[in-house]
Amino acid sequence: MSIFEGRVALVTGAGSGIGEAAALAFAQAGAEGVVLAGRRREELERVAARVAEYGATSLVVPTDVSRDAEVVQLIEQTLTRFNRLDAAFNNAGIEGAFAPIAELTEAQFDATISINLKGVWLCCKHELAAMHRLGAAGAVVNTSSWLAHGAFPGSSIYSASKAGLDGMIRALALEFAADGIRINNVNPGAIDTPMFRRFADDAAAIPFMNHTPARRLGTSDDVAQVVVWLCSDAAGFVTGQNLLVDGGYAIPGHRTWTTQKIT
Repeated sequence: MSIFEGRVALVTGAGSGIGEAAALAFAQAGAEGVVLAGRRREELERVAARVAEYGATSLVVPTDVSRDAEVVQLIEQTLTRFNRLDAAFNNAGIEGAFAPIAELTEAQFDATISINLKGVWLCCKHELAAMHRLGAAGAVVNTSSWLAHGAFPGSSIYSASKAGLDGMIRALALEFAADGIRINNVNPGAIDTPMFRRFADDAAAIPFMNHTPARRLGTSDDVAQVVVWLCSDAAGFVTGQNLLVDGGYAIPGHRTWTTQKIT
C-alpha cells in the first residue's frame, strides 16, 4: 500500500501493543515519517528499528502525555524534523485500578484520568492547533474502549476515562470540520496486548473469547488497520465517530442468543 506516501504520522504509546502495530502499519502504508512517543525510550528505539525496515523515517520522542510542556515539545520536534503532521494516533493509556468504588482512592482516580483523558485532550489540543496552522487536511484518532459503552464491576475509573473521550471528540469534530481536519475514536474490545495480559491470563481470557461472536481475541493489527483507514482519504467523510473494534463483543443480547434457543 502507499496510501500514506509522503505523509507524517504521530503515534503515542508507540512502544508496544496497539501503538507499535499502528506505527508499523503507517510505515507499511508508505508514510514518509513516523513519530514515536511514549515513556520508555528503549521500547521506542526497538519499534523505530522495525519502522525503518519499511523505508520510513522515524523520530523517537520520549513523552509523558499528562504533561503539557512535554506534549508541546513533542509537536515542536515533529514539525522541526518533518515540517508537517498529517495524522496523529493518541493511543497512550493505562488500565489503572479496577476495584469496588469504596476501595478506590482519589490518587488512583487522578492517575488514570491524567493519562487516559487529560493526556489525550492535551495531545488533541496541540496536534489540532498544529494542523490548523499548517493549513492542510489531517486526521486524529484516539484509543477509547468498549468499556466507554459497557462496564465491569470495578471499572468505574477506567470506564469514566474512556467515556470522556467519546464525548470529547464530538465537540472537537465540530470545531475543526471546516478546516478539513477529522477526529475519531477506536473502541477496542478484548485485544491480546500486554495491557490485556496484565488483566487476564490464558484462563481468564477464555470467557472473553467465548463471549465474542468472532470467537477469538482481537489482535493489535486488527485495531491498527482501522486506525490507518480512519486517517486515510478513504475515510474522508468520517468524523466525530466512536468505532467499536471488538468482534461483536459489545452487541447487546448476543450472549442470550448463544445460551438458549429463541423461538
